[in-house]
Amino acid sequence: MAVELRHAPFMLWINDLSSPDRLSLGFDIPYLGGIPALTLLMGASMFLQQKMTLTTASPTQAKIILFIPVVLTVLFVNFASGLVLYWLVSNLLAIFQHYIISRQDKA
Repeated sequence: MAVELRHAPFMLWINDLSSPDRLSLGFDIPYLGGIPALTLLMGASMFLQQKMTLTTASPTQAKIILFIPVVLTVLFVNFASGLVLYWLVSNLLAIFQHYIISRQDKA
């Protein structure tokens, strides 16, 4: 709620947590103005999380479930980078938690 934090630099390529992140590597993606790096990382982490926890018997249902990260990645392209960063960290923590729990079950 602090106005002073608006447009304040965060870290690395993220200049403002209230605006979409764009990483420019010398070229632009049309209509985006750069590469949405956090959004792509979030989509990859969500896909990995789905692959780790997918236990459905129906192959059709499994394909639909694995399509959800693609839809959410497209949806999150223009969301604030703070929200995308929150979702990415949440996914990474859930992946780590699932890995630890599944490792303990095997022992």
